Amino acid sequence: MRSPDFSGLQRVGGVDLSFIKGDDVNACAQLVVLSYPELQLLYEDSQMVTLTAPYIAGFLAFRETPFLLEALQRLRRNRPELLPQVVFVDGNGLFHYREFGLACHLGVLSELPCVGVAKNLLQVQGVSKSEEHQSQIAALQKGGDSFPLTAASGKVLGKALRSSDKSSKPVYVSVGHKISLDTAVHLTCACCHYRVPEPIRQADCRSREYLRTHFPAAST
Repeated sequence: MRSPDFSGLQRVGGVDLSFIKGDDVNACAQLVVLSYPELQLLYEDSQMVTLTAPYIAGFLAFRETPFLLEALQRLRRNRPELLPQVVFVDGNGLFHYREFGLACHLGVLSELPCVGVAKNLLQVQGVSKSEEHQSQIAALQKGGDSFPLTAASGKVLGKALRSSDKSSKPVYVSVGHKISLDTAVHLTCACCHYRVPEPIRQADCRSREYLRTHFPAAST
């Protein structure tokens, strides 16, 4: 995956958890695998899970990783030929309080390259929704434009990316595991039809649909 055209890349994965409305314990853990570059569905796994760890800001990985990892392990056992070559995670990687977010946990434990893509800015290590940050967002002219998320220490923790010409609101990309930041940003952009990269968008849509189908009273 070092080349800009990602030659050899055939499968990209996406993971997400969706909760029953009003219930922060029972969720649908979702894995999808899409073909690359077509971004057509090859595999999906929807599994109801019961979360045991409480929600604590900055410790999301301890709450969610075990169930997303189980989905990847099921795929590895049952359809190893469909194992994704890179996984997009709805959350942060190095762009985190301890520089080790959900995408890092999942990547290390699964031994797969992972990219963290967050929809909202985590205000951490001196990165904030300042006037300067807002002006940098306004300066992103087209899909593919980005700027670094630089900590007070000077370390670049991730990038804000305008992922599509159609969306002026950026996503926040950071390294999870076994991938460089520039590659993560370029691949995120290559996987976007809309603002959110297709593997994460499909995982989100399909987990929500699963909940609507199986728990219609709870999802209204």
